[in-house]
Amino acid sequence: MTLEGRFDDGVVHVGGDARQRYHDSRGYGYPLEGNEIALAPVEAAHLLYRGDLEAVVDANGDRLGFREFLAREPGADFDVRFLVYADLRSRGFYLSPAAEPWVPSPPGGEADFAVFPRGKGPRDGEIEYALRVIGERTDVPASELQEGVLAVVDEESEITYFEVGRRDPTGTSGIDTTLPDNCAADLLTDRVVVWEPPLDLYERTFYGQPLEGREYDEPTLQCSLLEAAYLAERSAIDLDPATVRERGREVEGERFDRRLCVYTDLRDRGVVPKTGYKFGADFRTYADVESVENLGHSELLVRVHPAEYVFEPRDLALDVRLAHGVRKTMVFALVDDDADGSDGIEWWSLERLTP
Repeated sequence: MTLEGRFDDGVVHVGGDARQRYHDSRGYGYPLEGNEIALAPVEAAHLLYRGDLEAVVDANGDRLGFREFLAREPGADFDVRFLVYADLRSRGFYLSPAAEPWVPSPPGGEADFAVFPRGKGPRDGEIEYALRVIGERTDVPASELQEGVLAVVDEESEITYFEVGRRDPTGTSGIDTTLPDNCAADLLTDRVVVWEPPLDLYERTFYGQPLEGREYDEPTLQCSLLEAAYLAERSAIDLDPATVRERGREVEGERFDRRLCVYTDLRDRGVVPKTGYKFGADFRTYADVESVENLGHSELLVRVHPAEYVFEPRDLALDVRLAHGVRKTMVFALVDDDADGSDGIEWWSLERLTP
């Protein structure tokens, strides 16, 4: 026997043996008195779509099938949320709206659904991840990022899943070496030349690039303004740090201070940041540099943004796809305007996910 539901106060009530049939065995809805359950509109739509519910009766007494129910658009962005809900159900996951009473301890934030581990449901007390659903034209403010999964539905109803997580970059690069004292250096238009530095400055700690290319005995180093500012702050080169920083601001505006903040934090964490220009990023990073001669692949691509940045899903897709294609992880460093060291930086990583 196929059951019917009634739309009442934003949820769909289903009686009969609905608790055993839908909630206990398949994780739909939440229990009411007796065997009655309440379904979120997206859950009711999925049961209508599958033919498990015959109809939903609205407040006017109209009997709605799947097509009519979907046309009512019960809630903002209902269409994209239904597509993701149906997709994850087809992959063997149970999921519920990320709210009480569907989930006793919901993930909160901007999450739309709580997704449970395969084989488990809302009564088992374990959430695999919090899931947020957006369309490809919905921007995401940095302040709304949260650990979990972001599902983006494009204009052709294809779904891309991104795993969003906090990141804590760490490494061992340069932790057993010391910087030189006041090496001679000249400030040029947008870079610095360091004259007669010790070999280790390049070969062990990977600052700059040799002016002579690969054929050198004692390299003369070309350093970026970021590298030079960091070295000048530590009296490793004989340039005034404030002068180098000011040149950096002249070259690239306020962006320079954000990038210097991130560069400094990475170096202090034992990670070597080098330019990420070839990959369309601010930095590529090396966690465990022992020598330039035995340099491995960089692990992360880092893009630096202000803390109030707003992400466009299309740009996120481009960044993550590029990083994946070159076997790296895409990381975003979000910098407060008043950042002074690592306390003013939030680190987030995004990776493609196949549920």
